[in-house]
Amino acid sequence: MHKLLIGAEEIPEIIRAVAQKIVDAGFAGDCVLVGIQQDGVPLSEKIADAIAGIAGERPLLAKLDISMYRDDIGKMRRLPLIRETEIPFDINDRELILVDDVLSSGRTIRAALDAITDYGRPALIRLAVLIDRGNPEYPIRADFVGRRIELPADRRVAVRFAPDDAPGVYDEPWIERHPETKE
Repeated sequence: MHKLLIGAEEIPEIIRAVAQKIVDAGFAGDCVLVGIQQDGVPLSEKIADAIAGIAGERPLLAKLDISMYRDDIGKMRRLPLIRETEIPFDINDRELILVDDVLSSGRTIRAALDAITDYGRPALIRLAVLIDRGNPEYPIRADFVGRRIELPADRRVAVRFAPDDAPGVYDEPWIERHPETKE
């Protein structure tokens, strides 16, 4: 069971606000948006489109899989599903913005930092998220945030991004009980 957090009609405006913050900070067509698999990828594409609409330049896009960099990989019952990492250009000395749907514990971002540095040495790395749920376990903070919320530890935020070709299906984040807790 889940509770809708933000209506689908609000998502485009929140994404545009994140894009505006990125442009206002001096990033536009010369930065690289790195979507963290899985839900950071469609979000990075939507932010890139919004940046193009604001600044007239579309940033480069990359996809990053962090599955093998997770600190809980040894505790999993099954091996994680490995998704595509696609970085079709040199990231050395480039300005990168990691993009993910939700900043929760900070563990995903820690893994992404480890993973991205295996591909080169960026000039700087920033973080953009749709939702920051507060109270991370690691000292990691997002630079560009769509919405900040505070939730009890037994709740999690999940985001579903609709495929562009799915009529009647909308982007929506929701709150649900964390799967490791009992009702």
